[in-house]
Order: sequence, then structure tokens, then C-alpha cells
Amino acid sequence: MKIILFSRPSASTSAERFGALIESINSRNIDFAVNDVAAEWYAANGGSTLSSSHIYTSMEEVLTPDSVVISYGGDGTLLSSVRALSGKEIPVLGINSGRLGFLAIASQEEAESALDALVAGEYTIEKRSLLRVEGDIEEEVVFPLAFNEFSVQRQHMGMIGIKVEIDGRTVANYWSDGVLVATPTGSTAYSLSAGGPILAPECHCLVLTPIAPHNLTMRPIVVPDSCRIRLTIASRDPHALAAIDNENFTIHNGSSFTISRAEEQVFLVKLQNISFYDTLKKKMMWGLDGRESKL
Repeated sequence: MKIILFSRPSASTSAERFGALIESINSRNIDFAVNDVAAEWYAANGGSTLSSSHIYTSMEEVLTPDSVVISYGGDGTLLSSVRALSGKEIPVLGINSGRLGFLAIASQEEAESALDALVAGEYTIEKRSLLRVEGDIEEEVVFPLAFNEFSVQRQHMGMIGIKVEIDGRTVANYWSDGVLVATPTGSTAYSLSAGGPILAPECHCLVLTPIAPHNLTMRPIVVPDSCRIRLTIASRDPHALAAIDNENFTIHNGSSFTISRAEEQVFLVKLQNISFYDTLKKKMMWGLDGRESKL
């Protein structure tokens, strides 16, 4: 096994705990590599300087067939690690150093037991779908696949007009702050904040969620992930914003995008003692009721 450690320095990331994770990997005699940004940050904040053999610039340089990516940070870090993998079929385990960490399922306190589970093979792989985004995308976007969602949003104060078609049939012309298309994984992210439903990861569907629609009868729609969704911008404003997960870019009025399920998938490490519904209850206080303690 080779562990590809990926992290992004942030206010919630502790160099001390990051170093402890590296030591834990070392103590188990597991080969590892750390992304260069994290390695430089770690050395600059009191950590040891890693040898060049343990530092990588591109994941492709260090990936082996038995690699496992460990994303150390929050859900944004895990999204970046997925982007860095560029669709490779490599399992990813998220260790959360941030606040919520819905995708990064293991806490910092559980890092040791998570490593033990990896070494012992006491885990399963959960396949998660990706969205492929085609259309008027800037050249700077090198990875047009979304793990959580693709969204189109207003850039200024006025509403944005978005024509939505599914498999060639017009669904609606939305006047709103924007529209997003989310995977089941992304249903607990931006889509949920915008009033969308929670989808179990095993669902073969997508959710189309309007963002603050002007017409309050416009509600989220759940559709099969075999369909093709087309969004066309028809706005008074000459510009708008689009985002593939947490990567933003400017688009123009008249821009059009087609969103469909990608052939590529994400392979998440699923620890045997953590389920999707456990995570809902733990991270989102799902279904908690003060009366339960009295029953």
C-alpha cells in the first residue's frame, strides 16, 4: 500500500496534527507521499522537512495500483483531491480537520483507527457518481467533472434567467439567483442549503434545484441520472457565474451547458463502523429531538 496524502493549508489545519498523521503512517512502515504545497506549509510551521522522495507536485507522478489517497482537511480539500486524481480509480479517505466534514468522514481523533483499518483491509469502497459538464467552459477549467454540483448564478444584484431542458424538452424558464444540478453526494451540500432534498448515495438520480426562485412554485426536481440536462443563460446582465464544485468561472449571456452523468466515478473509502445515516445524525443533528432522552 502507498498513501498519497493531500492537504491544503487553512486556519483549521494544525501542523502539529498533520505531523502526527505523517508519524502514524511512518510507524506502520507504509510508503507515502505528500503534495508539495502541504509539505512546504508543514516545514514552515515547525514541522520537519520531508525528503524529495516523499513530496509530489502532481498525483500522477506517485500513483501506484495499490495507492490510497488520504485527504486531510474539510470537504473542500476532499473535492480538490478528487480533482487532482483526474478520474483515476483510486480510493479516497477523508480525515476531517475542519468544521462539518460530511465527506471527510473520519475525525482527527479517529485517524489512528482509520489507518489500522486501511492496513487490515477492514473497509469497503463506495462508488459515487460524477457530473460531466460540457459547453461554454473557460479553458482554465481542466477538470470539467463535478463531484457535488454544477451551478449557474447571478453575478450582480439582478435576477438571472435560465432556460432548463431535460432530454430536449423544456422544463421551465427560471428567474432566480441561479440553478444547480447536484449528484446524490452533492445533495447534502449547496443543494440542501437551497432547499433541495437529501438523496442517499446509492440513488441513480440527480437533483435540479433553483436558487431563490422569483416564482415560489418552482421547486427542486429529482430526475434519473441517465438524462441530459441543458442550461441556457437568458439574462438582462451580460455576465454570470458558473461553478464546477468549488471552482468558479465567469460566463456570458447566452452561454449554454449540458450536464450528464460521467463515466468516471469517485471511489470513497467507507469504514465499516460509519454509515451514511450515522453521518446524517452526527454531522447534521438529523432527527434529534429533545424528547428522546425522556423516552
